Amino acid sequence: MSQLLTTMDDVLYYPILIIVLLAAGLFFTVRTRLIQFRWFWECIRVVMQKPNKEGSVSSFQALMVSTASRVGTGNIIGISTALCLGGFGAVFWMWVIAIIGGATAFIESTLAQVYKRRDANGDSYGGPAYYIEIALHNKLLASAFAFFLIITYAGGFNALASYNLQSTFSVYGFYDKGTTPWIIGAILALLVGYCLVGGGRRIMRVTEILVPFMGVLYVLLSLVIIVMHLNMVPSVLGAMFADAFDFQKILGGI
Repeated sequence: MSQLLTTMDDVLYYPILIIVLLAAGLFFTVRTRLIQFRWFWECIRVVMQKPNKEGSVSSFQALMVSTASRVGTGNIIGISTALCLGGFGAVFWMWVIAIIGGATAFIESTLAQVYKRRDANGDSYGGPAYYIEIALHNKLLASAFAFFLIITYAGGFNALASYNLQSTFSVYGFYDKGTTPWIIGAILALLVGYCLVGGGRRIMRVTEILVPFMGVLYVLLSLVIIVMHLNMVPSVLGAMFADAFDFQKILGGI
């Protein structure tokens, strides 16, 4: 299984996924005339906008649900891996790709709004699987997307995040390899189950409290580390831009 996954990853992740993501990002950036720059302040403004209808999902709640799926697995583990592979220069290229990807994210979100549906209670639901089915008239591709996304979140994001969470306790004396991971896993399963059983609204209520706290803590810890190493900041920034055009650094960032 490990060999199979490695072989698939070597082809799908690089070069196919990287080329497709960059090409799509550049295409949407040009077609939307730099939407990520032109509408930057508008994006910030609408985050604090109240919903038109009582009980509707606010922009802030939608942002928090989206942020919850990104901070951690990508921002901590992914970036540390890129730094190990590409060094200081990788950071510069992660910035560049993040800016380019902003246009793709805008298009994805817009399509989800255009092709969303409403259930019997008047609540909205939708996403890529729905606009693939409706706009591309391809139910098979939409079903395949949904199936693989479920596997990705279950086996990739959730399993990886929960494994990393429980492994942080391994430095303490009470940690037991045989029992502690099961106890932590059970607690996580109960908490996630409580959110899921309550539907989308409960997920949003939890994330709008949890994610801002998580985000503020994330930024504060980052600032503390920067302040503790303030004398190194100029040399680090210099190394980032100096290394940015080294081929290995570019690939590390990618």
